Amino acid sequence: MSDLLTTSAIGTRQVRLDGPDKVRGRAPYAYEHPVDDPLYLYPLQAQIARGRTANIDTSAAEAVDGVVHVLTHDNAPELHSTEDGELAILRSPEIGFRGQYLGGVIATTPEQARHAAGLVIISYVEDDHDVELREDHPASRTPESGGGDVTVGDVDSALAEADVRVDQRYSTPMEHNNPMEPHTTIARWDRGELTLWTSTQGVHPTRSTLAPILGLEPDRIHIVSPHVGGGFGSKGVPHADMMLAALAAEAVPGRPVKYAVTRQQMFSITGYRAPTLQHIRLGARADGTITAFTFDAVSMSSQTKEFPEEATKPARMMYAGDNRRLTQRVVPLDVPVPSWMRAPGEAPGMVGLEIAMDELAVATGIDPIELRVRNDPDTDPDTGMPFNQRRLVDCLREGAERFGWDRRSAQPRSRRENGWLIGLGVASSTYPAGRQPGSVARIRRTSDCYEVAIGAADLGTGTWTALTQVAADCLQVPIDQVELQIGDTDLPNATVAGGSTGLASWSAAVIAATENFRAEHGTDPATGAQSQGEAQANPAAEKFALHSFGAHFAEVRIHAATGEIRVNRMFGMFSAGRIVNPRTARSQFIGGMTMGLGMALHEKGELDPRFGHVVNHDFAEYHVPVNADITDIEAAWLDEDDPLAGPLGARGIGEIGIVGAAAALANAAYNATGVRVRDLPLFGDAFLPQ
Repeated sequence: MSDLLTTSAIGTRQVRLDGPDKVRGRAPYAYEHPVDDPLYLYPLQAQIARGRTANIDTSAAEAVDGVVHVLTHDNAPELHSTEDGELAILRSPEIGFRGQYLGGVIATTPEQARHAAGLVIISYVEDDHDVELREDHPASRTPESGGGDVTVGDVDSALAEADVRVDQRYSTPMEHNNPMEPHTTIARWDRGELTLWTSTQGVHPTRSTLAPILGLEPDRIHIVSPHVGGGFGSKGVPHADMMLAALAAEAVPGRPVKYAVTRQQMFSITGYRAPTLQHIRLGARADGTITAFTFDAVSMSSQTKEFPEEATKPARMMYAGDNRRLTQRVVPLDVPVPSWMRAPGEAPGMVGLEIAMDELAVATGIDPIELRVRNDPDTDPDTGMPFNQRRLVDCLREGAERFGWDRRSAQPRSRRENGWLIGLGVASSTYPAGRQPGSVARIRRTSDCYEVAIGAADLGTGTWTALTQVAADCLQVPIDQVELQIGDTDLPNATVAGGSTGLASWSAAVIAATENFRAEHGTDPATGAQSQGEAQANPAAEKFALHSFGAHFAEVRIHAATGEIRVNRMFGMFSAGRIVNPRTARSQFIGGMTMGLGMALHEKGELDPRFGHVVNHDFAEYHVPVNADITDIEAAWLDEDDPLAGPLGARGIGEIGIVGAAAALANAAYNATGVRVRDLPLFGDAFLPQ
């Protein structure tokens, strides 16, 4: 921890500083920024999964009162780079997936734009399409990006000689991020410069991505995003909706264009978690010690742009085992482009791995917690490096005591209450403890406070509050003497809020800026004094395997007659370094756990193979958890700090809450019923008498 840091603010349960403005409606989200004389955009989208447009008749739409322009590939502004298949829109009549943007109607009201869009007549030349993921798909290939395959030892021989074996297949479905605030953008061009008021997890990374495509120097793009209504990864990179808004505004120079993606459009345009197929084999001695395992994962990708859902990532370092083989493949299909969703790779990968561990516990007759303890490695199996702090066993032990694990019966279907079968389950959790270099913070002394400026993002995660706490302790002043400025490319550069790296990366910049400020201006700085500091790469990453760990516990009840499943309790115990704000940290942990509940019980995008689109593309049919879905959910953490994670001693917590949560619920369902479900979600008919 930096010598400048005190602990008067860090570690205290501060109320969200942005909370009052949000509940009063004073915090502007992207669509709400005031602009003069705006126009409104409604998109035209492909109604086939593969082929091309033969003709787009816009005459009826152009005759509608209020319509200013109809944008298609025939009249769209030129793009200067088309390397990114997702963002290189309106280049040709070719169609790569259902829902692809074919253009848009721009009008003086959103109602006029939507009405006119319905009058555009599009004729197609349709080709055969393929949207079905399967293990033996002939197009399956090694991803262009990712960690690559792993082979250590003689796996087949070790499996053949094992006393106990598990050989099963698991699957996770297509899931959709669905933040409360949809993807929204206001775009305006003025004398060759573009301003975007947009909902993004990183203003500077978004600008860097868009600039070469639009043929602009980065400083000619201004992005504003002080408040974001959730993202869960979907706003971590720009998607085609942002590009469509920018092109529409370029077509009507001088007028701002507003575009709010509808809930249904989000299912095809703004990314999603790709489904995975996982084949896992475990071999162990009779005492539960793993001697060999294989993990072969296949995920769906898009012909338009590759994105691998790397389910094998956590298995590389989670448990000991001298003989290992892990392979990752993608299958490019005629589907929308998948993208980041909270804990990409880790969240689906730990589903198969942690259910398989539960199956191994049953096969060996060993308690599931004890099995994990026996296979806890001393060093990282993937890199051979020592861990920074691997306190998985502590999380399992302390979590078990707090949860009441001793009440669990090892015999399934042994606990019944009023027609309900009750079961307890456990699963491990892990996530990398990363920190990105390159963020810059600026500190300036004013007449009555310290301005701390950095182009960071707050998705509801608590950045406004936690970063203010860090700055206050660095400057050794009360919180109310710090004025934080974030979410604007006019501010110093900041890395993306993604991969649970946000606070660790941005706080390193704030601490560096404070050190420079004190060195340059002393402890009694004059008004106007200012300094900058930049976050550097973490040197510990070259010598240590940096991870956080946790343990999920769940109690479910399943009705013996109907198969209805309900969650009585969820509890998560985490090791994540120093906790800056316990109030917002708890929110992040239980938010991830709640998404894990949705992953286990509710969420599945139903892709119709006949038409290539998700048919349950709204909140009426794509279910997410609500308060009524769980009786009790709680998170706790070990009291610690991690000097190897950085000067703050904190590791990211945005994603570890979801990793393993779904598996704990699946394992609890087995303990309740004796029925092993290996394909999420856990729909109730799986538990009905056969």
